[in-house]
Amino acid sequence: SASLYVAELLQDAGVPDGVFNVVQGDKVAVDGLLGHPDVAAVSFVGSTPIARYIYETGAKHGKRVQALGGAKNHMIVLPDADVDMAADAAVSAAYGSAGERCMAVSVVVAVGDVGDRLVNAIKERLPQLKVGPGLDPESEMGPLVTREHRDRVASYIDSSTEQGATVVTDGRELEVDGDGFFLGVSLLDNVTPEMDAYRDEIFGPVLSVVRTETYDEAVRLANENPYGNGVAIYTRDGGAARRFQFEAQAGMVGINVPIPVPVAFYSFGGWKSSLFGDSHVYGPEGINFYTRGKVVTSRWPDPATSKVDLGFPQTR
Repeated sequence: SASLYVAELLQDAGVPDGVFNVVQGDKVAVDGLLGHPDVAAVSFVGSTPIARYIYETGAKHGKRVQALGGAKNHMIVLPDADVDMAADAAVSAAYGSAGERCMAVSVVVAVGDVGDRLVNAIKERLPQLKVGPGLDPESEMGPLVTREHRDRVASYIDSSTEQGATVVTDGRELEVDGDGFFLGVSLLDNVTPEMDAYRDEIFGPVLSVVRTETYDEAVRLANENPYGNGVAIYTRDGGAARRFQFEAQAGMVGINVPIPVPVAFYSFGGWKSSLFGDSHVYGPEGINFYTRGKVVTSRWPDPATSKVDLGFPQTR
């Protein structure tokens, strides 16, 4: 895992044993860390139910807690947007890392008459994606993490069909040689907020397209979603973009940027059910989380100037 590899790198760099530790375990190990008196702070990234549990349990034991939860990132495409650019962005952001990343675009909101053109443009790009083993340099998308997760992700294609969505591209039809829990990319159209594919964080290569008539309806849809990690808009209208950056209720907002992850000296984190507590990662907030401030007041006066002063302490 990445954690073990980081531990090896730190050890090779000369960090003494015991400074950086990797603990393997499940809920028992986690609860042990959350309640241990030697643990001052806990940082977590994962699903919303577990993030809430980590935050509440850690805070109850007096820990500083940084708990980032799930996401359902929306990408709004206005009628004036460059459709090819928006389609490229949607494919890249939805299917990169097989959709197994918290900033993946899960929902494209097509506004007005852009819907058919956008769906067709996305569909045209999907056969070009190469799915294969992660160690193959030619692979653009690898397998999913477990068999159970692959089957869960695939189940949303069935439920979407049953609930009235249109399956434009079915990733279950893909066959890949070799071992691995592979699933091809899927594109769902005419998805509505009542459907499982819209409500749940799928965390896989399934992109849902929701259609709205107006900008206001699209923004309201994104804002009413319980998650608020990231949101993006594609448009050529500077006024609409400026309005969107104020109206969007999410921690990270992209203007013609599909995955609005800021550079490291800005904070990373969401709103609503995507974050518990008030501390984001990276940036000044990340530094504050891993450090403690200390204020030192000192003076070196001439003893001859010393006297009793019952007023507020001063540095004179």
